[in-house]
Amino acid sequence: MTVLRVVRRGDAAGIERERDARREPRNDIVAERAVGEDRFEAADGPFRRYERRLSMEPADPGNAGVTGTGTGEAWQLTETTSYRLAVPVWAWLFHFPVRSALRKRRDAYGYWWAPPDRLNARAATVLGLLCTIQVVDGYLGTVLTATLTFAADEFGRGNTAQGVLMGVVRAGVLIALVTAALADRHGRKRLLLATGLGSCLITAVGAVAPGLWFLGGTQLVSRGLSTALGILIVILAAEEMPARSRAWAMSVLVLCAALGSGMAFAVLPMADLHASAWRLVYVVPLAGVAVVVWVGRRLPESRRYETAATGRSSHDGGVTDRQADPEVAARRRRRLVLLAASAFLIAMFAAPASGLRNDFLKDERDFSATAITLFTYFTNTPIGIGVFVGGYLADRRGRRPTGAVGLALGAVFIAWAFFTDGAALWLLTLVGGVVGAVAVPALAVYGPELFGTHRRGRSNGVIVMVGVLGSALGLITAGWLSDALDGRLGPALALLAVGPLIVAALVILKYPETVGQELEDINPEDR
Repeated sequence: MTVLRVVRRGDAAGIERERDARREPRNDIVAERAVGEDRFEAADGPFRRYERRLSMEPADPGNAGVTGTGTGEAWQLTETTSYRLAVPVWAWLFHFPVRSALRKRRDAYGYWWAPPDRLNARAATVLGLLCTIQVVDGYLGTVLTATLTFAADEFGRGNTAQGVLMGVVRAGVLIALVTAALADRHGRKRLLLATGLGSCLITAVGAVAPGLWFLGGTQLVSRGLSTALGILIVILAAEEMPARSRAWAMSVLVLCAALGSGMAFAVLPMADLHASAWRLVYVVPLAGVAVVVWVGRRLPESRRYETAATGRSSHDGGVTDRQADPEVAARRRRRLVLLAASAFLIAMFAAPASGLRNDFLKDERDFSATAITLFTYFTNTPIGIGVFVGGYLADRRGRRPTGAVGLALGAVFIAWAFFTDGAALWLLTLVGGVVGAVAVPALAVYGPELFGTHRRGRSNGVIVMVGVLGSALGLITAGWLSDALDGRLGPALALLAVGPLIVAALVILKYPETVGQELEDINPEDR
């Protein structure tokens, strides 16, 4: 429990007026209700426990600076607030902002560092737990990328084998599709925990891989499960967050995934200890098993899934009559085609723009390994700012303008950077990454928003699968075009950048604006 005590001193009349004002229940970071004389508790807010008390008494005459009454008597008003945030693991991040907000009473809710909606205890708890397991998912999704070159050296395999293996591992998206679809019938929590545990354990098996293809086989399964885990995290977050805070939640989850990804590279220096030391990176996910179990004991099932599950029909294969309505099915198909096509076009550009950048820097700009590392840290680190700003704008200004502008400008700047050198290369890559990241939460939230509860997992699995196909085709196309254009990657990426520009136009012309709408309003079949 954190205890915040604020003391105000003055003459009796002034302190009495102050007490009368403080007796009004707060409605800013916390919504209070009176539970006794000068005693209040939380009716709504991100607190596991909360209590505020007022007490008025004569001030210590020895206190300097006290303004007394005509008789020389001074009074003091003590406001004591005791609270415990309902944010597991991450409460320390909000300690000082929340303390400051409780000290400085406001007329209404609204803080730049907080979600647009005031979260209740359940939503704050669920988001904190999902952020924790998202860190694990970020690590699981990066471990192969970080270690593949070291594993290939030990097993005596070259670049061709590495490229083929990375392509084969992408087939794991089929596992993600099946798993996400199962979550529509068996619950988000159950499949989320199963995929988390499975991915951690199978990744750890890679530590004893006798060869590169055994490692690839374990990663095919574990990456598929970790992809499904990421889908289910996003779905559960969208189903639990308030209407005006879903994009903000997406931005926070993206940042947590980036933290997990960074942790994979943070432990990578262990690979320099010995030719086989890269295997230690695969042992770390065993700690993730404990994290998943801990989260599983505290994470509730999605309230929307529980509500929808009670409406399932026993004779139609789990699809309600309203979902079987032709109009509902047609709307779902249109939305699925729109989002899948968008994911395909974006991935066709994004995959080669990031995956082939190091080759571009080394071969076309003569960067050393150290220079590439410095370039990567300089241009990638600030991307988190764009993600956070994107979540803020998407929930306050709308998904469509935020997503379209961020996507279009980000693609233009990133493609432009491949035609430059020197300071312009660094600056354009930095600006393109930050501006493009603004679109991430604005567009990511559409996946869980545009489909009903009974189809949300399956539909998002399809979208992710199509996106993976787009990334594979983008890498192949960029390589082929680059070879056809005298080995220059810039013109190839300029052509592929047309894809994100088309998606930006679709966002403005075809995407619905969902900001502030409940999921049941976006998908009437869920009412």
